[in-house]
Amino acid sequence: MTEEPTRKLAVLLHADVIGSTALVQLNETVAHQRIQDAFQRFSQTITRHNGTTQEIRGDALVAEFSRASDAVTAALDFQSTNTAHNEGISDEIRPELRVGIAMGEVVVADNTVTGEGIVLAQRLEQLAEPGGTCVQGAAYETIPRRLPFEYENLGDQVLKGFDQPVRAFSVSLRSGEDLPAPDVESTSQSAEQNDPQTVSKLSPKSYETLIGERLELPDKPSIAVLPFQNMSGDPEQEYFADGMTEDIITTLSRVPDLIVISRNSTFVYKGRAVDVREVGRELGVAHVLEGSIRKSGNRLRITAQLVNTQSGDHTWAERYDRKLDDIFAIQDEITHNIVGELQVQLVSGESSRRATTGTKSLKAWELMIRARSLTVSHLRNNAVAAKQLIDTALELDNAYSTA
Repeated sequence: MTEEPTRKLAVLLHADVIGSTALVQLNETVAHQRIQDAFQRFSQTITRHNGTTQEIRGDALVAEFSRASDAVTAALDFQSTNTAHNEGISDEIRPELRVGIAMGEVVVADNTVTGEGIVLAQRLEQLAEPGGTCVQGAAYETIPRRLPFEYENLGDQVLKGFDQPVRAFSVSLRSGEDLPAPDVESTSQSAEQNDPQTVSKLSPKSYETLIGERLELPDKPSIAVLPFQNMSGDPEQEYFADGMTEDIITTLSRVPDLIVISRNSTFVYKGRAVDVREVGRELGVAHVLEGSIRKSGNRLRITAQLVNTQSGDHTWAERYDRKLDDIFAIQDEITHNIVGELQVQLVSGESSRRATTGTKSLKAWELMIRARSLTVSHLRNNAVAAKQLIDTALELDNAYSTA
């Protein structure tokens, strides 16, 4: 029976053997055996790092991961061991691989995985040096900076089959450092941990037993602010929820001795149902702030809750019902409560608001948030639209420094 196709977002790894035709010409049988051996060793490494090898075809391998950090670790782990393996071969038949890693939507049907993400990973792999690994910019932004990786910005690359340039990075292990160990101790644990249904069934105690000893938390208080959910039923208000999230991140980042995860790392969770304990493990933070915004007419309701990522318990929660002209006061109030729970010092609410927004005009702030969301796409039409919004914001407040 044909399986019903399903779609999902995943991190895709594509690897191929450099100069496979030349290797085969040297000795077809030996070359085939060594290429397959390399892929089997790579597949085992992928499994150790929470990935799944979906296909091995000829001189190429396709694998899937839930996290870009796992994909990069697996690639660097294999490249290192494969170099050592090849040094022990006396002849010239030494399979050397290039690896590309990208994020994208895939279609799963009849035990096969297809989609643009795989094609993108293949194109990025072709940019890598022999024995090297190349990562898509979107995937790079999700990798925690605490990991011992070094990146070389390859700039925006024009790739065959893609209309827009793609930012690419070459990644390697930082000199003198070791690769992070896999998060789980066995393949069965890895499969269980990556199954969302299994994770959702775990009690806080059993979850802590599974990952607690491997959770690396910084010495200082730490927090990740997840994108606030737009509960208004109006897609046009999506920018409002994003803007609120960004302003809270910006204000918290000014607090001394508080580690705040960047917007690039937290917005990958936008629109996804997540377990905050998993978020804490992936980002290395002790607390997560999550919330929602419901805007109706001139009224605004914001809910926010601070969650301990180790226990899953709510440390603090609050609901705010305000008129829209109180939006900046709401942002200050939420920030003060969060920082109070983390026992760190924050500047006064009024100076916080001025430093964060730079305007007293709600309309100008809204226009600036909408413009900022357009500029990240790097598309000409969006840039033109963003400029129009910014010009209007400056008409409302010509002293608005951000605009």
